[in-house]
Amino acid sequence: MYYETTIENTIRIPPTHLSHDLEEVVAKIVQETFEGTMDKEYGLILVTKNVKRKGEGYILHGDGGIYQKVTFNAITFKPELHEVVDAIVSDIVEFGAFCHIGPLDALLHKSQIMNDRVIIDVDNKRIEGKDTKHVLRVGDKIRVRIVTVSLNEMNPRESKIGLTARQPGLGKEEWQKQKKEEKK
Repeated sequence: MYYETTIENTIRIPPTHLSHDLEEVVAKIVQETFEGTMDKEYGLILVTKNVKRKGEGYILHGDGGIYQKVTFNAITFKPELHEVVDAIVSDIVEFGAFCHIGPLDALLHKSQIMNDRVIIDVDNKRIEGKDTKHVLRVGDKIRVRIVTVSLNEMNPRESKIGLTARQPGLGKEEWQKQKKEEKK
């Protein structure tokens, strides 16, 4: 889910920044360029650090800026298929619940919440199992498995991540305790 990785890329240093401390300028440009962006290979880049210039930069004909190769360490968030994660319910809608998993939101569809028919009360922001009476509300913590991942590089907030809580060991902690009590 969270990774620390080394990334190599090229940045453009505008000519107006050449009179400043180049190391600070490069670190700031890397931070502004990459933090908050999505990359299919690395996931969502959260933090950049330890920025180093690699070799000498080069100038393209007709452009006064310097193109500089850089390497930097990055803290990234990449949801992996079949990974079990703890999520927090952030919204209840007619078709299920949106959950925070790290810095991204994912959908827990109503068919994947529990092995029971569910009643969704959007006005009161709650989902209840018809027979089990298990309740899911905004703010609840729930253990889920990631079942679909489609990352959007252009707009990370538009990434589609699907979840399930219908497998053994998943769901709210109190649901698991209740199942153990029923078995006894």
